[in-house]
Amino acid sequence: MRIIDGPLSPALISEVVAGEGKNTESGGLSLFVGQVRRDLVDGKFVKAIEYSAYEEMVTGEADKIKKSILSEFDDVKKIEILHSKGVVNAGEISLIVVVSAGHRHHAINACSKVVELVKEKLPIWKKEIFEDNSIQWKQNE
Repeated sequence: MRIIDGPLSPALISEVVAGEGKNTESGGLSLFVGQVRRDLVDGKFVKAIEYSAYEEMVTGEADKIKKSILSEFDDVKKIEILHSKGVVNAGEISLIVVVSAGHRHHAINACSKVVELVKEKLPIWKKEIFEDNSIQWKQNE
């Protein structure tokens, strides 16, 4: 689990994917890229989200997620999770999950489950910043 200040760059995605390519035991690689949406909330558009995290706890919970996935999907070889902290503008990337497995269906199914568990379990909080510079805490969805 890596927490990165600010948005996650396309170059970082390339770096992570290229690193996974070195694992010749994997035949499938599933990638999820999450970006900040320009949601319309109560008549105002979201221009950014400010993420804050309890980093030590995030690392511990991410390890639990990985162990759970590895025990459920015996074909999964590696799991990478990267999440932003700080301000990420609408259209910028805030989450990357990469799962490699021997076969594509394990990679795809495991990646989907990792994303759901990240949203549910990690102590990462989101503050929506609107175009008028007002703010509100975002509920998990």
